Amino acid sequence: MLERVQMVAATVIAAPKDPNTEQLANWLRDIFGPIFLVVISIVGLFFLFTREITRFIQFLVLAIAIAVIFYYPGIITAVAGGIVRALGVEGSQ
Repeated sequence: MLERVQMVAATVIAAPKDPNTEQLANWLRDIFGPIFLVVISIVGLFFLFTREITRFIQFLVLAIAIAVIFYYPGIITAVAGGIVRALGVEGSQ
């Protein structure tokens, strides 16, 4: 009986396990991806209809950069690794 009480007490006192966040990034992309595209479309159309071509091009470049980071987050580490290798920094792999 004492062993069982100790086992239950140890279970209660033990820290909870970390939540499983393996698919969290995909879930967030599925939710915010379409919203992001709708906002980009609306703002882009606004700039085109008001004939602000320079602002439209600036917005388009910024939107593409954000979309690449949002949809392909691994590209940041790949580009950084390429820059490090191109600069010849020692210790890079």
